[in-house]
Amino acid sequence: MAAAIASVKDREGLEAVINGLLKKICHFDDMMIEASVNLLSATILNILANEEIIKHEREKSALLDLCNSLATIRDQNHLLKVIQEKIRRLVPFNDILITLYDPASDAHEIFLHAPGPGRGAQSDFQSLGRTSSPFGNRVVSDTIYSVGPVVFDIGELATGINVPSYISYFKKTRIREFVGIALRNGEDIMGALFLSSEHKNIYQEKDFNLIRSVANQVSFAVANILTNKRIEEQLEEITKYKQQLEVENLYLQQEIQTTHNNSEIIGASPAMRKVFQLVSQVAGAKSSVLILGETGTGKELIARALHNTSLRKDKLMVKVNCATLPANLIESELFGHERGSFTGATDRRIGKFELAHNSTLFLDEVGELPIDLQVKLLRALQEKEIERIGGKSVIKTDVRIIAATNRNLQREIQQGNFRSDLYFRLNVFPIIIPPLRERREDIPILAAHFLIKHAKIGAKRGMNFSSRVLKELTAYHWPGNVRELEHLIERSILLTNGPTINQIHLPVADSDDMRHLHPDTYIKTIDEVEREHIISVLKKCNGKVSGIGGAAEKLKIPATTLYSKIRRLKIKKGFPEE
Repeated sequence: MAAAIASVKDREGLEAVINGLLKKICHFDDMMIEASVNLLSATILNILANEEIIKHEREKSALLDLCNSLATIRDQNHLLKVIQEKIRRLVPFNDILITLYDPASDAHEIFLHAPGPGRGAQSDFQSLGRTSSPFGNRVVSDTIYSVGPVVFDIGELATGINVPSYISYFKKTRIREFVGIALRNGEDIMGALFLSSEHKNIYQEKDFNLIRSVANQVSFAVANILTNKRIEEQLEEITKYKQQLEVENLYLQQEIQTTHNNSEIIGASPAMRKVFQLVSQVAGAKSSVLILGETGTGKELIARALHNTSLRKDKLMVKVNCATLPANLIESELFGHERGSFTGATDRRIGKFELAHNSTLFLDEVGELPIDLQVKLLRALQEKEIERIGGKSVIKTDVRIIAATNRNLQREIQQGNFRSDLYFRLNVFPIIIPPLRERREDIPILAAHFLIKHAKIGAKRGMNFSSRVLKELTAYHWPGNVRELEHLIERSILLTNGPTINQIHLPVADSDDMRHLHPDTYIKTIDEVEREHIISVLKKCNGKVSGIGGAAEKLKIPATTLYSKIRRLKIKKGFPEE
């Protein structure tokens, strides 16, 4: 009889079983038996229906509770807590696993693994990490491409070829079956949800709708977590860019200060008027400019004048001193780098080329660039695009290049230290800055300017030069050019107690030393040429000035004139040592 009751599937089966039971134990007539059977079966079915309704209401309430809990989730730890507290009330499981799917690489990555109470995380299972198919091709493909849940039997999977390591984990922890269902974000497959059990036949088709509902809620939660993670990464990136901009802003502020401190180019000599004319001719163009001249002649000031009178003057000129940076850092300084591109690259860095987009990039001391970096600079100038170190994308740039050097680049090319193609690319419009000794007319003007500037700083207003000091300044050969003049004036102000500078402390180095320092650009004055020639003739005449065989006779000038020149040119008696 128990077997008969257990086999009941519907109302008719229930009525037949009850009818047979009543006939055995009662002596009712058929009419009474039929009425009793109808009443009893209706009562039982009502009870069953009520229980089913109660069950559905509980499931709906639990799903609603799960939905509310998952709606507030922001990270994986919160999701794990909800899984342990909420999902376990709806669907039985021992372990739960959530994976993320990348269709581009056909790879699954473990997103969350929550072992049941007392089970722990097995190393075999955790070591799966990111693989193309953590559960084997069949399990993955059957799960993510199925419209509903798919049940897998551990015993059947264990009999296949190349059994994955997770089977050992399941067997070790007494798992006998698991169910998998795809997690979707709209039409896109986002990953998969796997629930495992120590019992067989625990996941029945009647439970599939409930499992599907749980998977939908988990999909929503995982999508929220991934979105929040992307937002956090973007906020972190924004913060880094903000910090980068603050650094760049500080750099630009320093450049502004430098610009204001060195904004005046002083000079009225014919040589400087020619330079000013060249600046005005090329300022409005996009052509590269190469500024040549000795150290201290004011090449950077000319570069700023070019920029400040160009169409790009609304943006600040960006400067890179190629001589002050180590060779291994110049590339990063110019082109920037991505995070992790080399040891110490903890953040992304914007290079000076990007910073100078739509502006001017001033490459000071360009002759100091390493030969291998010259190739990359040439490509950036030709293609008008760059790549950060460690970067994969090409960055378009619109940069006007102004380069400066005190080296003889043509000689550097002959010696193999500078590329000829880069030289021709930079030397589109050369501007040669004359040394101070070739613009002596400007020395008094410059000296007066620096006197006012540094006397004001040192609280010594109203100072002036004596006429003797001005003559000495004009006569000096100035190997350090304008920079040397400024520093000399500053030092003289500090050493002077009264209102007038009566003594100037000029260096004692001979002009011959300067010829060795600047052999390519040094041009002798007429006095220097005349002095050397007279010394040479005196040496040949063994120091004799007048009379037969004397230097005056050789030079075909009166002896009195030669004596006058010897005094004026400060030729000493020990002239052979000159």
